[in-house]
Amino acid sequence: MFLPPLPLPLWEGVIRTALLEDLGTAGDVTTQALLQPGQKLKATFRAREHGVLAGLEGARLAFALLDPHSSFIPHMQDGAAIKPGDVLATVNAGAETVLAGERTALNLLSHLSGIASITSQVVTAIAATKARVCCTRKTLPGLRAVQKYAVRAGGGSNHRFRLDDAILIKDNHLALAGGDVVHALRAARAHAGHLVSIELEVDTLEQLEAALTCNVADAYLLDNMPPETLRTAVSMIGGRAIAEASGGITPANAPEIADTGVDILSLGWLTHSVKALDIGLDID
Repeated sequence: MFLPPLPLPLWEGVIRTALLEDLGTAGDVTTQALLQPGQKLKATFRAREHGVLAGLEGARLAFALLDPHSSFIPHMQDGAAIKPGDVLATVNAGAETVLAGERTALNLLSHLSGIASITSQVVTAIAATKARVCCTRKTLPGLRAVQKYAVRAGGGSNHRFRLDDAILIKDNHLALAGGDVVHALRAARAHAGHLVSIELEVDTLEQLEAALTCNVADAYLLDNMPPETLRTAVSMIGGRAIAEASGGITPANAPEIADTGVDILSLGWLTHSVKALDIGLDID
């Protein structure tokens, strides 16, 4: 799988903020107390469990921003399947650089690899269907670009990145329109530019039936519907718009939900509460 790289400026802000948070106002006082003049270190990133790798560029920057002359050599690529013992990358730099940057590098690499790994598991689980796995805007503050990149590294796809990417009419927005889905859709279409997509969240088949009468939405977010209801909703949409299932989707029930014929499975927990992958950094 070819994974287009994330532009460098999108990594830099995240890494710089993390380093500033960790270094405080005096830097790594532990290393300062023990450091010998000119002391160099070589350290190796190794996988400690099976998963999918993501975040190498962020790990590299954790050292490069501290010392532009540090050496970071990746031995694998983001998106690669990894197993315990695999050497992921090596870093050569002054001891103060390696020890000051290691926690930022490991935090990000482990977190993003955790996202890529669980995304890959769900993608594999529904591979026999046409559905795609998609993340949401439920990302951790400041990490949206890199978390969504990790989803792509795991073979998933991205929902909108920001509020201005597309119009998504959810239940609280419907409240603004008096609960009238047809009014909400027509108002959205009148406001939207010709390249702006419109998606409507529906909780019931009755809402969907009403929305389909005006044929405005490009996609329907079918929220918390059981599989039998999803099948009916997909049949009602009849290919006129994208059918997106959301709510309560787990690795265990994803195949059953995907088998209903929906186009997208959107999972907020891919980014907001995923378990980090166990990766270590060992001084050689």
